[in-house]
Amino acid sequence: MRTEVYSWRLSDELKSDLERESRLRQVPVSSVLEAAVRDWLGRRDADASEDETQRRLHAAAERCLGVLASGNPRRAEAARADLRKRLGRRYAR
Repeated sequence: MRTEVYSWRLSDELKSDLERESRLRQVPVSSVLEAAVRDWLGRRDADASEDETQRRLHAAAERCLGVLASGNPRRAEAARADLRKRLGRRYAR
């Protein structure tokens, strides 16, 4: 049962879109708003757990990838040129 009232200002375009969606679904505007907010909150929870998963994966990978540490902050930018140079030396005709 809905008992709380919440109000905020919307642009004319967003209000029109919201009312159109309400008509298409044949439900009150409040139902569309509630569904949108629940979806947004659910994605925030999923994003938080995804962030934690990514942190754990990065920590695990760091243990294996330590050999790539060079101390050169511009290493990625120079990688293409360096690779071409090495391949050129190796396969020079």
